[in-house]
Amino acid sequence: MNERQRARRPGGRSARVAAEVHQAVTDLISERGYGNFTVGDVAARAGVADSSIYRRWGNLETLLTDVALTRLNAQSPMPDTGTLAGDLRTYAAQVACEITGPDGLLLVRLAVALSTNGQQGLQARDDLRDERTRQLESMLDRARERGEQAPDALGVLDHILAPMYIRVLFGMGPLTPDYVDGLVDRLLEHSPKRRMCSVSVPSSPEPDVP
Repeated sequence: MNERQRARRPGGRSARVAAEVHQAVTDLISERGYGNFTVGDVAARAGVADSSIYRRWGNLETLLTDVALTRLNAQSPMPDTGTLAGDLRTYAAQVACEITGPDGLLLVRLAVALSTNGQQGLQARDDLRDERTRQLESMLDRARERGEQAPDALGVLDHILAPMYIRVLFGMGPLTPDYVDGLVDRLLEHSPKRRMCSVSVPSSPEPDVP
C-alpha cells in the first residue's frame, strides 16, 4: 500500500480535518453561542478552506447537526445490556449525566437555533431528530426480538427524556439516580403487557353407547 492509498483510508487526512472542524465548531459554540459564527469562522479556526467544509457538509446547519450527533454517539451511545430494563436505565443515566454536565442542554440549544434558521435549519433539525430516534428504535427493537414488550421511541421521550430536560431547564431539582430509575420504572409499568392467546380446543363428542 502506498502513501496515497493510506491517505484515503478512514483515519487519514480526511478524518483529521473532520476532527479539527468539529473542534472548531465546539470551541466557537462555547465562545459565541449558536447563530453567532459562520462557515468562514469555522474554516479559519480549523485552518482549512471554506470550500472544504461546503464540499463535505454543504452548509453550516448540516455541520452543526453532524457535530451534535458525533458528540451524542460518543458520550451517550445506545446501550446493549441484554435486557430492556438494563438498556433504559443505562441510557437514562447517560442522558442525565450529559444534560447536567458542563455543556448542559447542548441538544436543546441546537434544536432551537436550527428551528429559527430557515428551511435548511428545519431540515437539519429534523435530520438530527430522525437519526437519534432511529438509534433509539434499534435499541427497542433488540428488546422486542428478545421477546420483551418494549415501548416506542415516543414513549421513552415522554416518560424519561422530557421530565429530565424540564427539570434541568427550569432548575426543578437534581437528577438523582433514584429519580432517574423511577422514571424508567414508571415507563416499564405502563408499557402494554404481552397478551397471551388462549385457544379453546373443542372436545370430541362422547360416543353413543348402544
